[in-house]
Amino acid sequence: MPVPSLLAVFAHPDDESLSAGGVLARHASLGARTAVVTTTWAADTGRAAELSEALRILGAGQPRLLGYADARVPHSAPGSPRLCDAPLDETVRRLVAHIREFRPDIVVTHDAYGGLPGHPDHVHTHRATTLAARAAGLDRLYPDTGASWQPRVLYLATHPHSAVPGLRDMIGERKAVYSVPDEQVTATVDVSPWLEQKTAAILAHRSEVRRGALPGVVAGLPPEARKRLLATEWYMRHDLGAAAPAQTELTA
Repeated sequence: MPVPSLLAVFAHPDDESLSAGGVLARHASLGARTAVVTTTWAADTGRAAELSEALRILGAGQPRLLGYADARVPHSAPGSPRLCDAPLDETVRRLVAHIREFRPDIVVTHDAYGGLPGHPDHVHTHRATTLAARAAGLDRLYPDTGASWQPRVLYLATHPHSAVPGLRDMIGERKAVYSVPDEQVTATVDVSPWLEQKTAAILAHRSEVRRGALPGVVAGLPPEARKRLLATEWYMRHDLGAAAPAQTELTA
Protein backbone atom coordinates (compact mmCIF):
# COMPACT_ATOMS: atom_id res chain seq x y z
CA MET A 1 0.00 0.00 0.00
CA PRO A 2 1.53 3.36 -0.98
CA VAL A 3 2.41 5.79 1.78
CA PRO A 4 0.33 8.98 1.39
CA SER A 5 2.03 12.12 0.11
CA LEU A 6 2.25 14.93 2.62
CA LEU A 7 2.46 18.71 2.30
CA ALA A 8 3.19 20.61 5.52
CA VAL A 9 2.45 24.34 5.85
CA PHE A 10 4.08 26.17 8.75
CA ALA A 11 4.74 29.78 9.63
CA HIS A 12 8.49 30.06 10.26
CA PRO A 13 11.68 28.21 9.40
CA ASP A 14 12.09 25.68 12.27
CA ASP A 15 8.33 25.15 12.85
CA GLU A 16 8.36 22.25 10.38
CA SER A 17 11.12 20.43 12.30
CA LEU A 18 9.81 21.15 15.79
CA SER A 19 6.15 20.39 15.06
CA ALA A 20 6.24 17.67 12.41
CA GLY A 21 9.86 16.71 11.79
CA GLY A 22 9.28 13.11 12.83
CA VAL A 23 6.26 12.59 10.60
CA LEU A 24 8.01 14.26 7.65
CA ALA A 25 11.08 12.05 8.09
CA ARG A 26 8.93 8.95 8.54
CA HIS A 27 6.92 9.51 5.36
CA ALA A 28 10.02 10.32 3.33
CA SER A 29 11.82 7.21 4.61
CA LEU A 30 8.89 5.06 3.46
CA GLY A 31 9.01 6.52 -0.05
CA ALA A 32 6.27 9.14 0.17
CA ARG A 33 6.49 12.52 -1.52
CA THR A 34 6.85 15.20 1.15
CA ALA A 35 7.23 18.98 0.98
CA VAL A 36 7.01 22.05 3.21
CA VAL A 37 5.55 25.51 2.54
CA THR A 38 6.80 28.24 4.90
CA THR A 39 4.67 31.37 4.96
CA THR A 40 7.26 33.87 6.26
CA TRP A 41 10.89 34.90 5.58
CA ALA A 42 12.43 35.75 2.23
CA ALA A 43 14.39 33.29 0.14
CA ASP A 44 17.66 35.25 0.31
CA THR A 45 17.92 35.24 4.11
CA GLY A 46 20.08 33.14 6.39
CA ARG A 47 17.07 31.46 7.93
CA ALA A 48 15.92 30.32 4.49
CA ALA A 49 19.31 28.69 3.99
CA GLU A 50 18.94 26.94 7.34
CA LEU A 51 15.49 25.77 6.29
CA SER A 52 16.98 24.27 3.14
CA GLU A 53 19.42 22.23 5.23
CA ALA A 54 16.67 21.09 7.62
CA LEU A 55 14.46 19.93 4.75
CA ARG A 56 17.38 18.06 3.19
CA ILE A 57 17.83 16.18 6.47
CA LEU A 58 14.11 15.37 6.63
CA GLY A 59 13.87 14.39 2.95
CA ALA A 60 11.26 17.08 2.29
CA GLY A 61 12.59 18.68 -0.87
CA GLN A 62 13.41 22.32 -1.48
CA PRO A 63 11.96 25.23 0.51
CA ARG A 64 8.70 26.73 -0.70
CA LEU A 65 8.65 30.21 0.80
CA LEU A 66 5.72 32.60 0.48
CA GLY A 67 8.05 35.38 1.57
CA TYR A 68 5.87 37.39 3.93
CA ALA A 69 7.48 39.15 6.87
CA ASP A 70 7.49 37.62 10.33
CA ALA A 71 5.13 39.60 12.58
CA ARG A 72 7.95 40.29 15.03
CA VAL A 73 10.98 40.48 12.68
CA PRO A 74 10.60 43.20 10.01
CA HIS A 75 13.94 42.40 8.33
CA SER A 76 12.75 38.83 7.63
CA ALA A 77 11.32 39.97 4.27
CA PRO A 78 12.28 43.57 3.38
CA GLY A 79 9.65 45.28 1.27
CA SER A 80 7.02 42.60 1.87
CA PRO A 81 3.98 42.91 4.13
CA ARG A 82 3.75 41.06 7.40
CA LEU A 83 1.88 37.79 6.97
CA CYS A 84 -0.87 38.94 9.32
CA ASP A 85 -1.31 42.18 7.31
CA ALA A 86 -1.43 40.61 3.84
CA PRO A 87 -4.88 40.09 2.27
CA LEU A 88 -6.13 36.69 3.41
CA ASP A 89 -7.50 35.88 -0.04
CA GLU A 90 -4.06 36.42 -1.58
CA THR A 91 -2.40 34.09 0.93
CA VAL A 92 -5.06 31.42 0.40
CA ARG A 93 -4.65 31.66 -3.38
CA ARG A 94 -0.89 31.18 -3.11
CA LEU A 95 -1.34 28.15 -0.86
CA VAL A 96 -3.94 26.70 -3.24
CA ALA A 97 -1.35 26.97 -6.01
CA HIS A 98 1.12 24.90 -3.98
CA ILE A 99 -1.52 22.29 -3.10
CA ARG A 100 -2.62 21.93 -6.73
CA GLU A 101 0.96 21.69 -7.95
CA PHE A 102 2.10 19.15 -5.32
CA ARG A 103 -1.21 17.21 -5.11
CA PRO A 104 -0.81 15.86 -1.55
CA ASP A 105 -3.01 13.24 0.10
CA ILE A 106 -2.40 14.88 3.50
CA VAL A 107 -1.94 18.52 4.53
CA VAL A 108 -0.38 19.27 7.93
CA THR A 109 -0.37 22.67 9.65
CA HIS A 110 -0.62 24.44 13.01
CA ASP A 111 -3.70 24.02 15.18
CA ALA A 112 -6.08 26.93 15.79
CA TYR A 113 -4.04 28.09 18.78
CA GLY A 114 -0.88 28.18 16.72
CA GLY A 115 0.69 25.43 18.81
CA LEU A 116 2.25 25.85 22.25
CA PRO A 117 3.41 29.48 21.84
CA GLY A 118 0.29 30.85 20.14
CA HIS A 119 2.39 33.05 17.83
CA PRO A 120 0.16 35.24 15.61
CA ASP A 121 1.92 33.99 12.45
CA HIS A 122 1.13 30.41 13.48
CA VAL A 123 -2.53 31.27 14.03
CA HIS A 124 -2.81 33.06 10.70
CA THR A 125 -1.07 30.22 8.87
CA HIS A 126 -3.63 27.83 10.37
CA ARG A 127 -6.49 29.99 9.10
CA ALA A 128 -5.11 30.35 5.59
CA THR A 129 -4.16 26.67 5.27
CA THR A 130 -7.51 25.31 6.43
CA LEU A 131 -9.25 27.53 3.88
CA ALA A 132 -6.81 26.60 1.13
CA ALA A 133 -7.10 22.85 1.77
CA ARG A 134 -10.81 23.02 0.91
CA ALA A 135 -10.58 25.68 -1.78
CA ALA A 136 -8.01 23.63 -3.71
CA GLY A 137 -10.70 21.06 -4.51
CA LEU A 138 -13.15 23.58 -5.99
CA ASP A 139 -12.36 24.13 -9.65
CA ARG A 140 -14.12 27.48 -9.90
CA LEU A 141 -12.03 28.98 -7.12
CA TYR A 142 -8.64 30.40 -8.13
CA PRO A 143 -8.79 28.87 -11.64
CA ASP A 144 -5.45 30.52 -12.51
CA THR A 145 -3.61 28.28 -10.03
CA GLY A 146 -4.06 24.99 -11.88
CA ALA A 147 -6.39 22.02 -11.96
CA SER A 148 -8.36 21.38 -8.79
CA TRP A 149 -7.03 18.89 -6.25
CA GLN A 150 -8.73 17.84 -3.02
CA PRO A 151 -6.41 16.58 -0.26
CA ARG A 152 -8.01 13.72 1.65
CA VAL A 153 -7.12 14.77 5.19
CA LEU A 154 -5.97 17.81 7.18
CA TYR A 155 -3.89 17.17 10.30
CA LEU A 156 -3.35 19.92 12.86
CA ALA A 157 -0.15 19.71 14.91
CA THR A 158 -1.05 20.21 18.57
CA HIS A 159 -0.28 19.30 22.20
CA PRO A 160 -2.64 17.64 24.68
CA HIS A 161 -3.15 19.11 28.14
CA SER A 162 -1.57 16.03 29.72
CA ALA A 163 1.76 16.60 27.95
CA VAL A 164 2.24 20.19 29.11
CA PRO A 165 3.61 19.59 32.65
CA GLY A 166 6.38 17.38 31.30
CA LEU A 167 7.19 19.82 28.53
CA ARG A 168 7.38 22.70 31.02
CA ASP A 169 9.98 20.77 32.99
CA MET A 170 12.25 20.84 29.93
CA ILE A 171 11.43 24.10 28.15
CA GLY A 172 10.80 26.21 31.24
CA GLU A 173 7.96 28.55 32.02
CA ARG A 174 6.55 30.63 29.20
CA LYS A 175 4.11 33.51 29.29
CA ALA A 176 1.39 31.30 27.82
CA VAL A 177 1.17 27.70 26.69
CA TYR A 178 -1.70 26.58 24.49
CA SER A 179 -2.89 22.98 24.45
CA VAL A 180 -6.10 21.05 23.78
CA PRO A 181 -8.13 18.49 25.77
CA ASP A 182 -6.62 15.04 25.37
CA GLU A 183 -9.78 13.65 23.81
CA GLN A 184 -9.43 16.03 20.86
CA VAL A 185 -6.10 14.47 19.86
CA THR A 186 -6.80 11.83 17.22
CA ALA A 187 -3.25 10.80 16.28
CA THR A 188 -0.41 10.26 18.74
CA VAL A 189 2.66 9.37 16.69
CA ASP A 190 5.79 7.75 18.11
CA VAL A 191 8.56 9.23 15.97
CA SER A 192 11.45 7.88 18.04
CA PRO A 193 12.84 5.86 15.07
CA TRP A 194 13.34 9.20 13.28
CA LEU A 195 14.42 11.18 16.34
CA GLU A 196 18.01 11.56 15.16
CA GLN A 197 16.86 13.13 11.88
CA LYS A 198 14.31 15.33 13.63
CA THR A 199 16.88 16.58 16.12
CA ALA A 200 19.43 17.27 13.41
CA ALA A 201 16.84 19.21 11.43
CA ILE A 202 15.98 21.33 14.47
CA LEU A 203 19.65 22.06 15.14
CA ALA A 204 20.16 23.03 11.48
CA HIS A 205 18.32 26.23 12.39
CA ARG A 206 21.56 27.57 13.84
CA SER A 207 20.49 31.19 14.21
CA GLU A 208 17.61 30.07 16.47
CA VAL A 209 20.03 27.90 18.45
CA ARG A 210 22.30 30.90 19.01
CA ARG A 211 19.34 33.12 19.89
CA GLY A 212 18.25 30.76 22.64
CA ALA A 213 14.86 30.00 21.08
CA LEU A 214 13.43 26.47 21.31
CA PRO A 215 16.10 24.96 19.00
CA GLY A 216 18.64 26.38 21.45
CA VAL A 217 16.82 24.69 24.33
CA VAL A 218 16.94 21.41 22.38
CA ALA A 219 20.68 21.87 21.78
CA GLY A 220 21.28 22.13 25.54
CA LEU A 221 19.32 19.04 26.55
CA PRO A 222 20.88 15.64 27.26
CA PRO A 223 19.80 12.81 24.93
CA GLU A 224 17.16 11.32 27.24
CA ALA A 225 15.51 14.71 27.78
CA ARG A 226 15.52 15.35 24.03
CA LYS A 227 13.74 12.06 23.55
CA ARG A 228 11.06 12.96 26.08
CA LEU A 229 10.56 16.34 24.42
CA LEU A 230 10.62 15.31 20.75
CA ALA A 231 9.81 11.61 20.32
CA THR A 232 6.02 12.04 20.28
CA GLU A 233 3.97 14.20 17.93
CA TRP A 234 0.27 14.90 18.37
CA TYR A 235 -2.32 15.78 15.73
CA MET A 236 -6.01 16.42 15.26
CA ARG A 237 -7.45 14.87 12.09
CA HIS A 238 -10.10 16.47 9.88
CA ASP A 239 -11.36 14.56 6.83
CA LEU A 240 -11.74 16.78 3.78
CA GLY A 241 -13.32 14.30 1.39
CA ALA A 242 -15.86 11.54 1.72
CA ALA A 243 -14.58 8.20 3.00
CA ALA A 244 -10.90 9.04 3.34
CA PRO A 245 -9.01 5.73 3.07
CA ALA A 246 -7.11 4.10 5.93
CA GLN A 247 -3.70 4.87 4.40
CA THR A 248 -4.21 8.55 5.21
CA GLU A 249 -3.57 7.76 8.88
CA LEU A 250 -0.30 9.29 10.11
CA THR A 251 0.10 6.30 12.41
CA ALA A 252 -0.37 3.66 9.72
